[in-house]
Amino acid sequence: MTTWGFIGSGHIGTTVARLAVAAGHDVVMSNSRGPETLAALVDELGPHARASTPSEAASGSDVVVVTIPLKAYREVPVDALAGKVVIDTMNYYPGRDGQIEALDEHRTTSSELLQAHLAGARVVKAFNNIYFEHLAALARPSGDPERSALTIAGDDPAAKAAVTALLDEIGYDAVDLGPLAEGWRVEPDSAAYGVMYAADTGDWAAGPQPAGAAAVAAAAARSQR
Repeated sequence: MTTWGFIGSGHIGTTVARLAVAAGHDVVMSNSRGPETLAALVDELGPHARASTPSEAASGSDVVVVTIPLKAYREVPVDALAGKVVIDTMNYYPGRDGQIEALDEHRTTSSELLQAHLAGARVVKAFNNIYFEHLAALARPSGDPERSALTIAGDDPAAKAAVTALLDEIGYDAVDLGPLAEGWRVEPDSAAYGVMYAADTGDWAAGPQPAGAAAVAAAAARSQR
């Protein structure tokens, strides 16, 4: 059984937590407002869930999901994540995060910023390019003809293998984009940002459609800067 820690408990974080609990895993939820604000969510998730501070979620978990606004990435605890696999779901939205010159000039990617901050951790980009309702609805067991795939990117092969195995357990195949530097292919406004999973690309709330590994990989290959 794997224990997932969550730094951030928004739509994507809580959706991944629900999938993890459904697969029999434990989850440790946290946010910036304190564990007491997560009582209702923990009650909903059941006995496999508890709330804590971000530092405790980081230190007490096998894998940690960082799912906060990118502008707050420097607040992610460093020492508690040393040596750990960290899943980065963050996206860069200048209107929310402010202008980040290195990203605007394509000198780095958002996940590389997090990896530089967490020098002792092993960052894998995942879950950033799928609408949370689609993520909840499209999980399927291995071998299902309508099983969807999610993209990953990372610089550590063992960390990517660990995340691939976890994705399999919660209902998804994985498409490996390569190193973190290739994560731009699935960032906002790219050809592989969410549209593969939408039944109506103009209205993501209209429902999901499955997207297998071939379709997801093809969309990522079409992305341009």
